Amino acid sequence: MTRIVSSLAEIAAPYDALLVDLWGCVHNGVTAFPEAVEALRAYKASGGTVCLLTNAPRSRHETAKQLVTFGVPEDCYDTITTSGDAARAAMFTGAVGDKVWFMGAPQDLTFFDPLHVIEDPVQIERVELEDATGIVCTGPFDPHADPEAVKPQLMLAKQNGLKLICANPDIVVDRGDSREWCAGAVAKLYTEMGGESLYFGKPHPPIYDLARRRLSEIGKLASDDRILAIGDGILTDIAGAQGEGIDSLFITGGLAREETKTDTDPDEAALRDWLATQDYSPTYSIGALR
Repeated sequence: MTRIVSSLAEIAAPYDALLVDLWGCVHNGVTAFPEAVEALRAYKASGGTVCLLTNAPRSRHETAKQLVTFGVPEDCYDTITTSGDAARAAMFTGAVGDKVWFMGAPQDLTFFDPLHVIEDPVQIERVELEDATGIVCTGPFDPHADPEAVKPQLMLAKQNGLKLICANPDIVVDRGDSREWCAGAVAKLYTEMGGESLYFGKPHPPIYDLARRRLSEIGKLASDDRILAIGDGILTDIAGAQGEGIDSLFITGGLAREETKTDTDPDEAALRDWLATQDYSPTYSIGALR
């Protein structure tokens, strides 16, 4: 059974590095959570390393710019790893061919910016669906519409044998008080229809491999038993940590707030009962990162 804790500091000492989810943990898609920022600052001050590990479907550089607008300061983290970068690397190495149909918001077109770490990258051309060799999905065209709305396009893609790169495996996310669909919902639908979806964010291994490279780049690579993953997604953050053999801290006041009856802290009985219905169990749980 998971151990409910009152603060990150209570359990942080055995860990040299944190892999910290952003949305629902450090910010809500609108503004930063002050207690989370201070908790990460305190952890860094004690000698720990913070790698922000996010299923954002864009580069770490674009993510850093976005964090500024949310009020997340640079001094609360050391490096950033995004599912967008992991997915971009796959695209530029030819995972879905060279003619790509794009599904996503206009602000995510930076996905196609050059990725200079790839040697001899595939020259990608954005085309209409009927001319495509593959799909890149950073999210639905309308994050508030049922993913079924794009079923006709997905049916044509399946008939043409196209693979779909899912740049954000999250199913939903909460932006302030509004819940939005993510690319993971589209990829799930496509897979259920018989199409092939390629995933690069949590809980899938490529993003964790990239996170270790990011830590290594700054001279802070830690052994798996000295890494703690933090997040509010049981099927992404906690499942990914469990798959990688690392400990996890579950933020119950995020996506599972209602199921765990979290106000300041989760209701222990509700948390226990809900986790009993899941395939994954976090090492620790807390209402919010603090």
